[in-house]
Amino acid sequence: MNKNQKISQSFAKGALIMALGMLFVKIMGAVFKVPLAYIIGGEGMGYFNGAYSLYNPIYAVATAGLPIAVSRMVSGDIARKRFKDVRKIHKISVPIFFCTGMAGFILMILGTFLYVKMAKAPGSVYSILMLAPTVLFSCLISIYKGYYEGLRNMIPTAVSEVIESVCKVIFGLVFALAVVKYGVHEYNIQGTVFGNHYDSLSLARSATLPFASAGAVLGITFGSVAGYLYMLITYKIQGDGIKEEELENSPAPRRAKTIIKLLFSVSTLVALGAIVMNFAGVLDATLTQRRIYDIMQTAPDTLISAYNGLIPTDVIERGTTHIFFLGGFGYMSTITMVLPAIVQGISISALPAVTAAWVTGARETLKKNIESILKMTAMISIPSGLGLSVLSYPIMDLVYNTVGGHRQPGEICIGAHVMSVSAVAVIFLCISTPICSMLQAVGRADLPVKILTVGMIIKVVLNYILVGIPSINIQGASFGTLVCYLFVFIAAFYCLYKESGISLDLKSIFFKPLIAGVFCACFSYFSHNLLSKIAPYKLSTVISIIIGCAIYIIFILILRTITRSDLKILPKSEKIIYFLEKHKLM
Repeated sequence: MNKNQKISQSFAKGALIMALGMLFVKIMGAVFKVPLAYIIGGEGMGYFNGAYSLYNPIYAVATAGLPIAVSRMVSGDIARKRFKDVRKIHKISVPIFFCTGMAGFILMILGTFLYVKMAKAPGSVYSILMLAPTVLFSCLISIYKGYYEGLRNMIPTAVSEVIESVCKVIFGLVFALAVVKYGVHEYNIQGTVFGNHYDSLSLARSATLPFASAGAVLGITFGSVAGYLYMLITYKIQGDGIKEEELENSPAPRRAKTIIKLLFSVSTLVALGAIVMNFAGVLDATLTQRRIYDIMQTAPDTLISAYNGLIPTDVIERGTTHIFFLGGFGYMSTITMVLPAIVQGISISALPAVTAAWVTGARETLKKNIESILKMTAMISIPSGLGLSVLSYPIMDLVYNTVGGHRQPGEICIGAHVMSVSAVAVIFLCISTPICSMLQAVGRADLPVKILTVGMIIKVVLNYILVGIPSINIQGASFGTLVCYLFVFIAAFYCLYKESGISLDLKSIFFKPLIAGVFCACFSYFSHNLLSKIAPYKLSTVISIIIGCAIYIIFILILRTITRSDLKILPKSEKIIYFLEKHKLM
């Protein structure tokens, strides 16, 4: 491809590319985590998720603020035709991203032993150390992600995500399975695992889990290396599409000092928001484990009786019940976090589109973009979240294949119990994500930080109190999350309305998708209850999901939620538009 060939997409097409890319990544994530769950079980997933509890805040600090700042600055300068500034932003960002990546890598290694001590999870240390290099390579990838996203070319970001996810599945599962098989083989021959003697096969297999989890994490690190190599090669071959004549006619670039100052002024606020969310997340995960651990010290009978037969005896005997519960929470998160990932793709595409409209003063375009972003988000998240809530156990059963299986499904039942509430919370998280991106786009990156800080304080306080009540236990984490993101959604939406000065069509954006989503969830729930009595359980789940989707589409059309511009991102859109207009469904 010629380096001077410019590639850019409209907001809608960019959002579609990112959403499809993120959907593929999350599907591959399920392809990775579902068999991984069979290989290492609930306890092993506890070690795996524990590594991410430390990784996520450090990753957010290292990568969240700068790529968004680069994207916003590049999109603004492209709209103003300041192409020399665009090139200079990229040049300056390279050493900055490398330094932040190295700092994150070192910080993660230093924080490993403090985290495992606080969380009472020493087995997580190997996974965390294997995950540490991913911080560095994620920062190196972000050099190009933020730049291409600002140019409104979402393809490199989407492709790099796909490459990372495929490598993760291949290498992660192979490494994890190899460790478990090696450990069990050693036990069968010598009665030891990695040189340590164990009295039973169950204990021997349990001893392999921290190392098997580390093997799975190593596959993720390999994926980040592959993603970086793709981005580097793509930039060398494809370039950025800025033509020589555009550079010649561009105003003189700002001084490097000015660009760095602008870069950090934006990125610092964005990073603070990410720090708040992820620090609250690691604190939340640590305190949740600790509160479950405390319950097992003070009122174990209450907790065990609440989950009659679901907590394996050997887990109770080893004192790893709190890790087992975190593993169950992780099973649930694997499914529910598909939605935020898809919406994140919409948010990434939304930032440069809204920024360009804002800096050029195109208010009609700004209104159209904001409404399209929010409607697209609501139409995806509302029916999906409600469906996951009402079909929490059937979907967990379908994904993890528990009914009739050979593995005790205790962690699956626990995860399904939590998902019934957490899935509703995810709806508010999904809609809040692009709203916060749009606040950054209109120059108020400080507001998401303030809103998220209050929301995360609410979350941590409620979770600490509720999880510590033996009769509520892990479900308290889902209630705290629900209240948190409900507050964030309301506060962020109000601020966007005030800052943009745009009057939005709330009926079309929220209420119509909500009505259709409620009917979708109700039909799914009642059809599953009926079908499960006369058909195989998994088949009834699949059919009820299909019925729910069909009902949702019908009500979306009846309520005339979709407009002509909404459909233009689809192939063969003119034929679809003609059909719907002919039948007065649009």
